[in-house]
Amino acid sequence: MNTEGTLAGRREETEALAHGLGWFSIALGVTELVAPHALARWLGMPGSAPVLQAYGVREIATGAGILASDDPTGWVWGRVGGDALDLATLASGLNNDNPQKENIAIALGSVLAVTLLDLACASALSSRNEQWRAARTRAQHAYGRRSGFKYPPEQMRGAARDFKIPHDMRTPELLQPLKR
Repeated sequence: MNTEGTLAGRREETEALAHGLGWFSIALGVTELVAPHALARWLGMPGSAPVLQAYGVREIATGAGILASDDPTGWVWGRVGGDALDLATLASGLNNDNPQKENIAIALGSVLAVTLLDLACASALSSRNEQWRAARTRAQHAYGRRSGFKYPPEQMRGAARDFKIPHDMRTPELLQPLKR
């Protein structure tokens, strides 16, 4: 069974998910940065607007990092950490004094769903990196002691003693008749 195509397909899907999460992060961050007071009112947490704005900056930076990086693994794990902060902040709004508890519940469910996507993507990227490191280590062990010579150095010493230096090193022998 050929698993190479399957692994390549999974890699492409994981990278596509990471890029999608990057764009989502930027969109969410812009929303938090531009309209933190409206979002805070909707959540019933009017004093949290500055925190939401700071989270917006974090989201934009993380999204840009995912999109700009050759290996977005660390940036996606950064999203997971940000999700933990978001969940803790939202959970603080689940008190009896908050008239918008239903909105907090909606936001918690949404963040939890995205957290699961972030975790799946970060785990898949980390697994891919571990497989790559293992393959690289195997290749280093397989080729680590090779010198590139056909024979051991002891047998190669003096092998070129009978080499005669051509009269004109700059012009190949086939082209010498064409030389003026």
